[in-house]
Amino acid sequence: MPKLVLSGNSAQSYAVKLARVQVVAAYPITPQTSIVEKIADFVSSGKLDAQYIKVESEHSALQASLSAAGLGARVYTATSSQGILLMHELLHWAAGARTPIIMGVANRGVAAPWTIETDHTDTIAQRDTGWIQYYAESNQEVLDTVLQAFRIAEDPSVRLPAMINEDAFFLTHTVEPVDVPEQELVDRFLPPRPDIGVLKIGRRNRLGSFCGPELYMEFRHQVARAMEAAKGVARDTEAEYARLTGRDHGGALPTYRTEDADAVLITMGTASTTARAVVDTMRADGRRVGFAKLRRFRPFPVDELRDLAASVDRIGVVDRSFTFGAMGAAATEVSAALYGSSHRPLVTDFVAGLGGRDLDPASVRSLFEVLLSASPPEVSWPGLKTGEEVTTHG
Repeated sequence: MPKLVLSGNSAQSYAVKLARVQVVAAYPITPQTSIVEKIADFVSSGKLDAQYIKVESEHSALQASLSAAGLGARVYTATSSQGILLMHELLHWAAGARTPIIMGVANRGVAAPWTIETDHTDTIAQRDTGWIQYYAESNQEVLDTVLQAFRIAEDPSVRLPAMINEDAFFLTHTVEPVDVPEQELVDRFLPPRPDIGVLKIGRRNRLGSFCGPELYMEFRHQVARAMEAAKGVARDTEAEYARLTGRDHGGALPTYRTEDADAVLITMGTASTTARAVVDTMRADGRRVGFAKLRRFRPFPVDELRDLAASVDRIGVVDRSFTFGAMGAAATEVSAALYGSSHRPLVTDFVAGLGGRDLDPASVRSLFEVLLSASPPEVSWPGLKTGEEVTTHG
């Protein structure tokens, strides 16, 4: 396996080449642009035999992807921030039509105010569109997860689109050594897309046609069942990938030093690396803390979370976005998953790292200190310049 020094964006591009993608349609947007630039280079140099479609907007990019996937092609696209917001209508179409498109997303804050820095609001806002969602911690995880996502999405029992999310600049433009699998190995892991549920000349079929109330609910239930089926398919896919490459990213909710922890912090994306290091530092000081990485947001890992919570009394969740409910989206999902659990830990939501705000070791340690305090709040916005750091619900 060759080792290359790659950014997260380049890791996406190499995974697309290794997957032998047949159609790519995308529109440039910072900090995603270099993904599709590298893919265009692969296509123009003959290293990737694919149709590269230049479009006038992100909406058009996903429409072209949807059409190509409906005809049976293996398809990839990429976007970020305002771009994925422009795609919103067609995200629902892609899932409802059961088209296994893979999309790389460079997580970036949304306007206003305008920013190009890391924030998960762009993809969290799409959490109910029917797309599988992964959040990567490293460039290696980006490459591996893109390859896994093609196999999961194209499985006959799933046939749903998937987005592989990477934090803007922390991964998209930072380089590190990445093991790139040999093409022969990837071909064994990822065979051609199954010829199921696609339009064919001479065969009567429909894609996304009108449906009345007598069947619409049944179609939505099929999507829900497919999302549930993705859990088992993902587990088997990751096990096979680990067997072939020796790399295992831990499933949907990998944990670290949680067995005897008094408090566990759940993070997504690159904040996970810092949280893991802080756990080691605090353990050396005699503090019993642990960490869990929410690697897959959709389908949500309910069973894994309940297993984690069975022996933990306090859980903190870092939301790198905010939704206007009782808590941020990740903390809301955690709380909902634990409502039916035999043991319900106290949950604190930390709305942190928005708009590229750094989650350094001192910041993460302060979250653990709040978790271990006498009365942790329900919701905290740590580090606000106004000094109003904590909001609680009565």
